[in-house]
Amino acid sequence: MWDDPSVDWDAFDLVVVRGTWDYVDRRDAFLAWARSVPRLRNAPGVLAWNTDKRYLAELAGLGLPVIPTTFVAPGEALRLPEAPELVVKPTVSAGARDTRRHAAESPDEVAAHVAYLHAAGRTAMVQPYLRGVDTAGETAVLYLGGRYSHAIRKAPLLAPGAPPPSGLFAPEEIEPREPSAAERETADRVLAAVTELLAGEPELLYARIDLLPGPDGAPQVIEVELTEPSLFLDQAPEAPQRLAEAIAAVVA
Repeated sequence: MWDDPSVDWDAFDLVVVRGTWDYVDRRDAFLAWARSVPRLRNAPGVLAWNTDKRYLAELAGLGLPVIPTTFVAPGEALRLPEAPELVVKPTVSAGARDTRRHAAESPDEVAAHVAYLHAAGRTAMVQPYLRGVDTAGETAVLYLGGRYSHAIRKAPLLAPGAPPPSGLFAPEEIEPREPSAAERETADRVLAAVTELLAGEPELLYARIDLLPGPDGAPQVIEVELTEPSLFLDQAPEAPQRLAEAIAAVVA
C-alpha cells in the first residue's frame, strides 16, 4: 500500500502508481506521500493536477469538447444547467463513488446531493446526463508511454434513481472496442493539450481519455485518468508488453 510506513520507496528504480483508489478520502496525505517518492510515475505534479476534476475547466477553456460542467464549492449557490437529466458527483472521486444520476424535474434531490457533498467539505460538479451512453456506452482510449495502445467499451453505470456505489469502485462491464476516427482524434487532441499543460512534469507513463457520445453523436470528454486508472490490459493482448516497455524506457 502507498501509505505503508515500512516500505523504503527510495530503494526502487521506479515506483508506478496503480491501486490507490483509497486516496479520495485522504488526498492531501496521498499527495504528500507522492512528493516524498523520488522516482514516481505518473509524477507528483501530474497527480496533484489530476486528482481534482476541476481540471476539466482548464481543458474546456482550451476549446476541447468537455461535457459542460458546473462546479459548486461549499458556500456557493447551486444553479442547475438546462438538461432533462443531471449527474452530480464530487470533484475528488474515483470509481463513480458518490456519483448519481438525477431527473432535472427533481431539483430538491439534486440540491440534497450537493448539500451532502458540501457538508463533507467537498466541491460538487453538475453535468448533463448524455443519454447516448445508454446505447453506445463509454469509450476509454488508452495510451502507454505517450503512444496509443488500445481502447475499451464500458457499459453505462448510472441507472435512473440508483444509489451511488458503496465500495471503492462500481462494478463495470468491459469489452474491447475499436475507437472511431472521431474518438481517436479527440483523445489525441486531449492528450496533446494535457501534455502541454503539464510540460514541466516528466513524460506521462500512462493516460486514459474517457469519452461519451454528445447530443450530436460527437465525442465529449468525461474524464482524463492519469492517477490510478484501470488500464484494461487484459482487453488487448499486446498491452502488457507495451506497458513493460514504457516502464523500461523510463528506468533506462
